[in-house]
Amino acid sequence: MLRGPAAALLRRLAPRVSGGGCGGATRRRLPTPIAPSLLARFSSAPTASSSSPPPSSSAAGRDEEAEDEEFPTLSNSYAGAPLSISVDRSGLYNPPEHSHEPSSDSELVKHLKSIIKFRSGPISIAEYMEEVLTNPQSGFYINRDVFGESGDFITSPEVSQMFGEMVGVWAMCLWEQMGQPEKVNLIELGPGRGTLLADLLRGSAKFANFTKALNINLVECSPTLQKIQYNTLKCEDEPVDDGKRTVSKLCGAPVCWHASLEQVPSGSPTIIIAHEFYDALPIHQFQKASRGWCEKMVDLAEDSSRFRFVLSPHPTASLIYLSKRCGWASSEELEKVEHIEVCPKAMELTEQIADRISSDGGGALIIDYGKNGIVSDSLQAIRKHKFVHILDDPGSADLSAYVDFASIRHSALEASDDISVHGPMTQSQFLGSLGINLRVEALLQNCTEEQAESLRTGYWRLVGDGEAPFWEGPEDQTPIGMGTRYLAMAIVNKKQGTPVPFE
Repeated sequence: MLRGPAAALLRRLAPRVSGGGCGGATRRRLPTPIAPSLLARFSSAPTASSSSPPPSSSAAGRDEEAEDEEFPTLSNSYAGAPLSISVDRSGLYNPPEHSHEPSSDSELVKHLKSIIKFRSGPISIAEYMEEVLTNPQSGFYINRDVFGESGDFITSPEVSQMFGEMVGVWAMCLWEQMGQPEKVNLIELGPGRGTLLADLLRGSAKFANFTKALNINLVECSPTLQKIQYNTLKCEDEPVDDGKRTVSKLCGAPVCWHASLEQVPSGSPTIIIAHEFYDALPIHQFQKASRGWCEKMVDLAEDSSRFRFVLSPHPTASLIYLSKRCGWASSEELEKVEHIEVCPKAMELTEQIADRISSDGGGALIIDYGKNGIVSDSLQAIRKHKFVHILDDPGSADLSAYVDFASIRHSALEASDDISVHGPMTQSQFLGSLGINLRVEALLQNCTEEQAESLRTGYWRLVGDGEAPFWEGPEDQTPIGMGTRYLAMAIVNKKQGTPVPFE
């Protein structure tokens, strides 16, 4: 039930449907080194296996013999025992045959193949993801606008302006709990087009003390998306004594861009928003085989024409993080899974967030699709709103994985004793508790019939579960609710108490 500061703020939101987001349908502390006895639990002596075609993206439930056949291990030439180092000079006198025929491979595919060939062995799925998504020249996010109906996928802010407005209500409530500081860093991780933040600022326009306090910081690595965000936030450059500064004309707040959270200046109370950011952080995948837990890797087929999955025959460095994640799980939970996904960068990012909130005050809101427990084999690729194979034409599709909210909670709590973690709760519960029902009713009283239809559709996508029962349009355009598939979690400084609406 909506009450207290959230209710008061909601009643004062701008009563109109905005132009942005109303329409269309639609990434420190190192863990303790793994002990030899513990390491033995995860991997034993390597065994060789023959090559095979690439697998499907999901392989849960197969027996171990089938696993070894579908995900071949590397030959023992990669992993000999005892360890020895030698230099192969044969290439200096017998260079490999070189073809002058033009290659149809993209620059990113050539780059990935060169890494694997240079190392004479496979790369982790995490390294594959990082190159595919954020390679400075050819990464999926770097040189294109991937959001919206004309892109590859649609996020909640693109569905309806109400999403950004409700996040704005949460941010203002947290600001009040912080004692209404005169200066606050508002940080968004991976802002996309800037739609969420623009709707947040429009919705909070009547709260002058809040918007006047804001210093906006956007963590974004894509130059293309930075330009789009600049326009979405109605930014202009103003002269100042030491040069110029960028200001959003939506609220008059200064705006800065950064490549990472570490680059954002500290020292001021902080509000961090991470919406669909954790799901794109690179993951490591592990599979249970006859010899224990083995890391799943990306290698080249024997003819080097395509990529394939293999199982590493020897322990990898990321087993440190697997042991850490397993330490947070119960034996019953571990017995049920054949695959485990681990995201070291999510752990490290969460530690950074917890440390900053601990020292500066404030809080963070994380909203993403995932589960409150071990994630097993969830990696997926989406191109033009359709699922494709993970290894198909790298760089042309988005790669993402379910977010392990239990791992986020443990990482935050281990990083600082001065913070508290709340949730996760479903997106439907989060938005409903903040008053999205009241908001949609208010907007429906002041809009056209076309806008009303968009609002009803957007509302269902944000809080509904499954297909919308009221839909009368084409079946392939039926709104699908995100309400239970997406979860919300808050990390806050303990001094501020429990944040809305996690009471």
